[in-house]
Amino acid sequence: MKRVVITGIGALTPIGNNVAEFWESLKNGVSGAGPLTRFDVSKFKTKFAAEIKNFDMHAHLDKNEVRRYDLYAQYALVSVAEAIKNGNINLADLNLDRVGVIWGCGVGGMTTHQSEVVEFAKGDGNPRFNPFFIPKIIPNMAAGIISIKYGLRGVNFATVTACASSNTALIDAFNYIRWGKADMIISGGSEAPVCESGVGGFISSKALSHNNENAAGASMPFDVKRDGFVIGEGAGTIILESLDSALKRGATIYGEMIGGGMAADAYHMTGTHPEGDGAVIGMTEALAEAGIQPSEVDYLNAHATSTSLGDVSELKAALRVFGKNATKLSISGTKSMTGHLLGAAGAVEAIACIKAMQESIIPPTINTTEVEPDFADKFHFILGKSYNKPVKYAMSNTFGFGGHIATALFKRWDGE
Repeated sequence: MKRVVITGIGALTPIGNNVAEFWESLKNGVSGAGPLTRFDVSKFKTKFAAEIKNFDMHAHLDKNEVRRYDLYAQYALVSVAEAIKNGNINLADLNLDRVGVIWGCGVGGMTTHQSEVVEFAKGDGNPRFNPFFIPKIIPNMAAGIISIKYGLRGVNFATVTACASSNTALIDAFNYIRWGKADMIISGGSEAPVCESGVGGFISSKALSHNNENAAGASMPFDVKRDGFVIGEGAGTIILESLDSALKRGATIYGEMIGGGMAADAYHMTGTHPEGDGAVIGMTEALAEAGIQPSEVDYLNAHATSTSLGDVSELKAALRVFGKNATKLSISGTKSMTGHLLGAAGAVEAIACIKAMQESIIPPTINTTEVEPDFADKFHFILGKSYNKPVKYAMSNTFGFGGHIATALFKRWDGE
């Protein structure tokens, strides 16, 4: 099978509108959470979110793209453009029949769906919907418009596994390339759920933090005081390519993807298995596929949403997988800074892993001061500030409503 390397990365997040800004904020423990600005929150129990800030979409996309595409797809296009630029990729030099797109999205065009239905409800019953209504809301459209914009004729589909969506996309892309079915795949994920229905829906499911007095400190993974996640938005792009193709064109190589594990908790619609059964399978499969031992993993970017049940079940699973080596495993939950980007989370956190390997810096979990006592001495938790440590192997967990599990495993690129 072919080896698969990373030759481009792009990010649009609540803590930075490109990879450089995102990584700088991540290293320095900057929170992206703040008061909601998109709509009236006076009657909402949660009044804050991690929004993208100081970003002019019209400076990146033309007026037709802004008009025709939902925000989640616009975010996707912005991060893809950065990844192509950062990777110095000249698509004209490639066989575009063998360049594909596999894109993750947990929900799709939620903002468009809400606005169109609200307008219909205000009317006289005549269905005066925007002609782009259906294309704007379906979660596969980001994958479609990326391929259309760049003329990519290879494999093209979307993965919809809730908050595991972009890791699922990365793993699928990884497999397509190593099986020889593509030379390059633009992968990642995007989400734009910061609207009344998105925030309100998660409030009703009792998933969100209500710490309105301290939005920036609300996400505190693993902490005994945690009370839910902070909803966020954004996109992350990872360009995966066969090593043969990358070397042939003299590509900049950011890292190597060496394994992926997917599984199901088979337990509950929204809750993770209390013992982390599915997560154990996902992490174990990723390690087996990569051919490395648990003791070799230097860093785990945990799913760590700051929910009462989810954080504990993930730590239980990690303890089962890493066993006596767990005390040497550095763990952080970067959602404490970015918020939970749902279908975009895995891609953005993969970029955190890639940068950690490149720079030998592990970003912290912020806001957490008192780790669950049953686990406080079981792992090497990176709390409060970044930690300098060589990272050869980095693992990233993502779990989604429906019991979806997707774990990605990366290796530092040392030139061979």
